[in-house]
Amino acid sequence: MNTGDTAFMLIATAMVMLMTPGLALFYGGMVRSKNVLSTLLQSFICLGVVTIIWVLFGYTMAFGTDINGLIGGLDFLFLRGVGGTPAEGSTIPHLVFCAFQLMFAVITPALITGAFAERIKFSAFLVFTVLWTTFVYFPVCHWVWGGGWISGHGGLDFAGGTVIHINSGAAALVAAMLIGKRKGWGREAIHPHNLSMTLLGAGILWFGWFGFNAGSALAADGIAANAFMTTQVAASCGALAWLFAEWINQGKPTILGAASGAIAGLVAITPGAGFVSPASAIIIGLAGGVICYVAVLAKNKLGYDDALDVVGIHGVGGVWGALATGMFASLAVNPGGADGLFYGNAKLLFVQAVDAGATIIYSVVVSFIILKAIDLIIGLRVEIDDEVQGLDLSQHSEIGYTL
Repeated sequence: MNTGDTAFMLIATAMVMLMTPGLALFYGGMVRSKNVLSTLLQSFICLGVVTIIWVLFGYTMAFGTDINGLIGGLDFLFLRGVGGTPAEGSTIPHLVFCAFQLMFAVITPALITGAFAERIKFSAFLVFTVLWTTFVYFPVCHWVWGGGWISGHGGLDFAGGTVIHINSGAAALVAAMLIGKRKGWGREAIHPHNLSMTLLGAGILWFGWFGFNAGSALAADGIAANAFMTTQVAASCGALAWLFAEWINQGKPTILGAASGAIAGLVAITPGAGFVSPASAIIIGLAGGVICYVAVLAKNKLGYDDALDVVGIHGVGGVWGALATGMFASLAVNPGGADGLFYGNAKLLFVQAVDAGATIIYSVVVSFIILKAIDLIIGLRVEIDDEVQGLDLSQHSEIGYTL
């Protein structure tokens, strides 16, 4: 066991944990004031719900002994055998790795909440979180990081572009379409109520993302340093690209655009952070900012109400990041990775495309089944009067502000 690596990973784990409250603030500022508390709670409560199911059976489903490349076995049920000694081939306690991966599992369903913000029943949300995390997140996590079929055929996902962003983005699209548009969407102006809160949340997410990406090296080494730097570069470029794209298109730059662009750049670099160079991160971040901006604009023409742009930023940005990894990955950066298209290996780009496509299909199908089942049994959407009143009062008997 290496104490330096262990200390680094404990800090990285805490940083990733902070991302979920950061996401709550990021989302909370973008909704109307009557829904701020419900939006904050939907992210925050994932810390409680997902932690319990991770300890009971989630970790073993994701990282237990591989079963046909699809799911993990029951080796670590109730975290049996997961303790303070390193797992084979690791320099950190097994329990630290388990905790680090837990924080990834926590934030993924929280990301989806932006798609159905301001209109879902809290009870339906809780059931969805348990079922989706169990039947979608845990299997996909195993495919990529737990010894499943994606890792088996050479797919690269350094810190969660496929597992987290593509996965949640696909589910978000299904949820937004099934639950339907907010009352007044497309006819009335629906503006963010507190962009200061959103910017604070974006800053916390940016900070936590260093733990997210650099921590995925699982050691305080050169790969972690590379992931740290590519994260900073891509986020910066994403913020600038989105800002200037909307400045050109809409006539003025906005704080929401800068914050959204930073997140888009962070999403785009996530799968390749430890496989690509900082120079490549410039291209990935700039393209990510523009691509995600265009994707967000497209939702109005396509007619689905993804309230907080989960599909456009996380789904589309995740797909771009996966493909970009297939183009810009280099063995000179990480000998444990692979060369991509621009380094003479076109096959990697094909593999990345297959992995992204398979994840989208799986997430869409299973998410649809879960959401339809919940809707039939308890209903997904609040009553129209409750939606007009606001979810803070109708679902929680609280108000965010007394001014």
